[in-house]
Amino acid sequence: MKLVLLWASLVWSVLGLAQESEPRSALTALIREAQERNPDIQAARQRWESGKAVIPQVQTLPDPKVILGYKDMNPNREVMYGMSQEVPFPGKLRLKGEIATRDAERMEQDYRAMQLAVIAQLKESFYDLHFVHDSIDVLGKTKLLLEEFEDTAESRYSVGQAAQQDVFRAQTEISRLLARLASLEQKRQSLHAVINRILNRLPNDPLAPPGEIEFTPLHHSPAELNALVDQSSPLLHGQQKTLERGDQSIALAKREYYPDFELDARGLHDNAMNTDGYQVMLNVKVPLYFATKQRQGVNEAVAGREASFQDLQALRQELLSRIKDNLAQAERAEKLVKLLRDAIIPQSRLTLTSAQASYAVGKIDFLTLLNSLLTLQENELEFHSELAEHEKALARLEGIVGETP
Repeated sequence: MKLVLLWASLVWSVLGLAQESEPRSALTALIREAQERNPDIQAARQRWESGKAVIPQVQTLPDPKVILGYKDMNPNREVMYGMSQEVPFPGKLRLKGEIATRDAERMEQDYRAMQLAVIAQLKESFYDLHFVHDSIDVLGKTKLLLEEFEDTAESRYSVGQAAQQDVFRAQTEISRLLARLASLEQKRQSLHAVINRILNRLPNDPLAPPGEIEFTPLHHSPAELNALVDQSSPLLHGQQKTLERGDQSIALAKREYYPDFELDARGLHDNAMNTDGYQVMLNVKVPLYFATKQRQGVNEAVAGREASFQDLQALRQELLSRIKDNLAQAERAEKLVKLLRDAIIPQSRLTLTSAQASYAVGKIDFLTLLNSLLTLQENELEFHSELAEHEKALARLEGIVGETP
């Protein structure tokens, strides 16, 4: 029996060394690749570049018009040539530029928010994949021990010291483990495809197992996290830019009460008299229908600005609520991780060791031994699950506040 246990221990050590020597995916490298290759991030950046290109366009005067004409009124024949230029009322182009600037600044915040959202999604998938690999490792160790228990039960049954049902129970648990391992393998492949999609790779492209993760403590109190929303959240800043755009839209709508102008300068040549002259005109666009046009334009801008303000308030409340929820999840996971790591798992291991020794001498039944092993297994799975959930909650907080929580 001691030789069997020693052989199993050596086999598991070799497997562990093989896993440690296998190349691992570093989260920082994956994040860098996502920032460079993710299509959602690149699309948001191009929208920002597009928004910046609008600013000089709307601040520029309308294109001038070239005028060429010929008038034939016998015996007079005239040739006309010249130019006309539309000139908006002073301040209108500046306000249009400020509106376009606010739009571009909002697109910049959308770009930053997209980066944070994609990175948070990548981190969550990475931690889920890490949990799957840890679960496969835990179940693999349990399977080795169950096979040892099966051998021990068969040996004891052969000499009449144990019931045959002990062997069947061990075999049943091994089959259940194989079923769970099959489910974990399916989940591993699904997460593999999700991460490759985020990285803009093909679904079946190779992906190394995730590298080790460490418990990350919270760096900010709840009050500090709430303050960070106002200071650095791109989601909130983007909505604030929309609100500022509303203020500029109101100012521009009010400026529409003032007329625009068109300057028209023409040269004239009378063929019959062989004389030259010129003509200068100033056209004024009068806002005659201000009651149904300009006034309603102001009302539209005011209502749009108020809607943006309410959207800002709603978004802020939503972000604060999400901070509270994820903070509660992180605090719960932190407590469970410490409890499982420092107390429950060491106690479960001692219980299993004692149960193995007691079963070897016939002091306890096989069911007690089996329960000790499965209890340790579930405690270890819960530890890895809560560790992953803790890191996922921090990733979501980082995506909300815009920096490490």
